[in-house]
Amino acid sequence: MTLRIGNASGFYGDRFDAVREMLTGGELDVLTGDYLAELTLLILGRDQLKDPSTGYAKTFLRQMEEGLGLAHERGVRIVTNAGGLNPAGLADALRALAAKLGLPTRIAHVEGDRMPPEPGVLTANAYLGGAGIAACLAAGADVVVTGRVTDAALVTGPAQWHFGWGPQEYDRLAGAVVAGHVLECGAQATGGNYAFFTGHDPRAFRRPGFPLAELRADGSSVITKHPGTGGLVDLGTVTAQLLYETSGARYEGPDVTARLDTVRLTREGPDRVRIDGVRGEAPPPTLKVARTRLGGYRNEVVFVLTGLDVEAKAALVRAQVEDALASSPPAGVRWELARTDRPDAPTEETASALLRLVVRDPDPEKVGRALTGAAIELALASYPGFHVTAPPGKGSPYGVCEAVHVPAASVPHTAVLPDGTRLEIPPPAPPAAPAPPVPAPELPPPLPPGPVRRVPLGRIAGARSGDKGGDANVGVWVRTDEEWRWLAHTLTTDLFRTLLPETAGLAVTRHVLPNLRALNFTVAGILGEGVASQARFDPQAKALGEWLRSRHTDVPEVLL
Repeated sequence: MTLRIGNASGFYGDRFDAVREMLTGGELDVLTGDYLAELTLLILGRDQLKDPSTGYAKTFLRQMEEGLGLAHERGVRIVTNAGGLNPAGLADALRALAAKLGLPTRIAHVEGDRMPPEPGVLTANAYLGGAGIAACLAAGADVVVTGRVTDAALVTGPAQWHFGWGPQEYDRLAGAVVAGHVLECGAQATGGNYAFFTGHDPRAFRRPGFPLAELRADGSSVITKHPGTGGLVDLGTVTAQLLYETSGARYEGPDVTARLDTVRLTREGPDRVRIDGVRGEAPPPTLKVARTRLGGYRNEVVFVLTGLDVEAKAALVRAQVEDALASSPPAGVRWELARTDRPDAPTEETASALLRLVVRDPDPEKVGRALTGAAIELALASYPGFHVTAPPGKGSPYGVCEAVHVPAASVPHTAVLPDGTRLEIPPPAPPAAPAPPVPAPELPPPLPPGPVRRVPLGRIAGARSGDKGGDANVGVWVRTDEEWRWLAHTLTTDLFRTLLPETAGLAVTRHVLPNLRALNFTVAGILGEGVASQARFDPQAKALGEWLRSRHTDVPEVLL
């Protein structure tokens, strides 16, 4: 007995046509869509300040103008977290749409994740598990709308309903969590953002299909995609997604703690990767709560420095701006010089470097007119060739994302069934005993000494990176056992810091996952107050792994 669960969205703004593509491209039992992220909750929270009836992903509602009918024709259930901050509001809008289309679609929703308001906090949402989704499906729902559940709950909920799993069938639930984590980011599992895309036919990556999981009653699954769609599903694409926004061996969630160090991947055929062997443990007694708040106002100016004396030009304009702002300086001032220039360049653009100034302050005036005036007044009085990438504008509000944890029993979890009945979902029972320590990973024997060549790490290693609040993770993996013998012993935290100097003063933790031939590095605090604060050039650390792959190190010639 197999449950085929597909994904049609990895974020709010993903490919609009993916819902139609997934519903018409092949066989499915359940279609999921992930629309939420920390930044999305902040955006939806600001929407609700203007109009309390909003707070959900409006894109999903437009997708359902066609999707409801297609799903009804094919008998596909739809499960999505597009409800955001207002799942009841989206459910009502869907009922009105179904009535307009003349469809007998039964709609349910899950609520309880939204926490009571706190001073200064815009949104606060607990990450619920899949049990409420399962209850809605068991009551006959065709569409289930949630707020902030875990991304994997969009898969664990349907699996619990379909297979009848109990809350303590941890190994099965852990297998569903792993499958859900692979699906949750859409095309990232089917060749999107893939480190080794150049090793394949480039036409395959122009429009990757979206992934689906063939989930079985024992919790194992096969990750694949609809026939004839673009992209690629192989050991590398699945490994990359497993490492995305995770850390160590234990991947904790409200349904179960999945042991990532037990995951086994096997290629079953073209575009088919089997996941099995996943072990599970009791979920933690607390739930993660994502909180967002408005942090103040920010503004930026990017000065273009062309040709000779780039460092001196940067020093001059920096001193001039700082003098102009000295009487009332912003609370936060950050300068970054990006040496994108090259000697004897054939074009003006390649002869130019970029000097980026970012300012922050609770007072919009300090990052608005004061900065704008300081930059504009220098137009004829600063370094030769003075210009900026765009005219300075007004300051804009920025947000702060943070995570806290609360007792699971303190958070209501309510399934609102198609007939309006409200069903309270009990929290998971506490574990009978603490989970044993994760055994130390067994490293393979190192490669014997031999000649080396200094090349980019990415010649043999793939990477994928991402954000979790103010922290970032960088997963690094290789494709052969011989490469793993080298990587496991060579890429230490010290070498990681050397290759990425920006991390030198930060706490870096290395996690070893031998089954995946992978290392996962967590870098604490590199993203400041989170993605919404835009603390660095790459605010979500999406390219941190690619920077690492581009860095040169000594690699054994036998591997090249």
